[in-house]
Amino acid sequence: MEIKQPPSGAGALASQRTPRQIVQELDRYVIGQEKAKRAVAIALRNRWRRQQVPDSLRDEILPANIIMIGSTGVGKTEIARRLAKLAGAPFVKVEASKFTEVGYVGRDCESIIRDLTDLAVNLVRAEKAEEVQESAESATENRLLDMLVPKSRAFAQEDAAEPGTAEVGEDGRWTRTREKMLDLLRAGRLEDRVVELNVASKGFPLIEVLSGPGMEQMEFNLREMLGGMMPKRGKRRKVTVAEARRIVFQEESEKLVDMDKVVAEAIERLENTGIVFLDELDKIAGPKSTTGPDVSREGVQRDLLPIVEGSTVPTKYGMVRTDHVLFVAAGAFHAVKPSDLVPELQGRFPIRVELDNLTRDDFVRILTEPENALVMQYKALLEAEGVRCEFTEEAILEIASVAYVANEEMENIGARRLHTVMTALLEETLFSVPDGGEREVRVTAETVKERLRDIVKDADLSRYIL
Repeated sequence: MEIKQPPSGAGALASQRTPRQIVQELDRYVIGQEKAKRAVAIALRNRWRRQQVPDSLRDEILPANIIMIGSTGVGKTEIARRLAKLAGAPFVKVEASKFTEVGYVGRDCESIIRDLTDLAVNLVRAEKAEEVQESAESATENRLLDMLVPKSRAFAQEDAAEPGTAEVGEDGRWTRTREKMLDLLRAGRLEDRVVELNVASKGFPLIEVLSGPGMEQMEFNLREMLGGMMPKRGKRRKVTVAEARRIVFQEESEKLVDMDKVVAEAIERLENTGIVFLDELDKIAGPKSTTGPDVSREGVQRDLLPIVEGSTVPTKYGMVRTDHVLFVAAGAFHAVKPSDLVPELQGRFPIRVELDNLTRDDFVRILTEPENALVMQYKALLEAEGVRCEFTEEAILEIASVAYVANEEMENIGARRLHTVMTALLEETLFSVPDGGEREVRVTAETVKERLRDIVKDADLSRYIL
């Protein structure tokens, strides 16, 4: 029995993490929501498991798509952000409310796969460019030296005039000068010197006149066709050596990378490991319209259905199959229910995970535990001004309490409320510090109560709603 190994590269390494390891990685940034983390971790691991299955069965194993249901600010989008970095695979996050039904003005749903294909090609191209980095750097150095020490007749005449150097030719004084310049170049002492460089034109300019439905791909093809018909244009620019190095390195990398292989690998990786995070799914759900076509709700659902089920989408890189692309959807579902989606689309999201509302203890953990904790962020902002900031444990408890009460009394916006509370708490400090105020700030529970007194007393809290 032959078992096909998963594709090599960063994507393979990332997807070989166990579900437990994936959850541990998510724990570094997302507090609570264990059910959602476990569901996502299993789905991510299943991408790797499928690659280990015999060929005869591999195509039959379809991804189990997920819907995450929870109020705003409980961690749905943050899980998606961290999942993108963990996956090491083509990943795109889109808002369902952006799309309209095919035949109407707006973005059609197939643009999701076109965007995902672009990201996949960029991902693989970056990996291949890293593999040829050493060769590209060497070629870049040679081209920079050609600009700094051009071969001139003066060098050739001097070489020929020197006794016993007639046979040396170009390996004379020009070569010695070139070696000295190479040492200076590597030491970074020529970064500000100005050189002349031929820079390729960005492409054939085309006025955007194709704005109808489904015209995005046609417009790109038209640009590509007209650009290929027109002669390649370039212009000479005077730039510093530092800027020239960046431009030349990019050109040399492109020469060394085989784009045909990049596109083929990118499409294969997308079709087997691609992930689409579809946010705000509840915004396209609702009761069936009785007054006319509902092009931004039920119409979008109908257009999403074939993509989620599995279809072939045309892109500028070729046809892409979506049969094994994983879809993770999320929505608050306040005014509607998942059952308000069309039944066919409901059936394509068999796993539903409800995220819990955040408690006062969760707020305390959010303020202190993650690697990008809000308290650490504000400390870093003040340290940039040379100010040392300290929060007592009692102060953090009080901040969490204020945020929790505000969410209970008004609209529950989850962890986003903490940003509002922290900004109100440190507003005066952040304003006055650059004028030479205090160099040490100690935030206590009394400080929090005093500065946030208005928030606690104000019943409507309208000033503090995001």
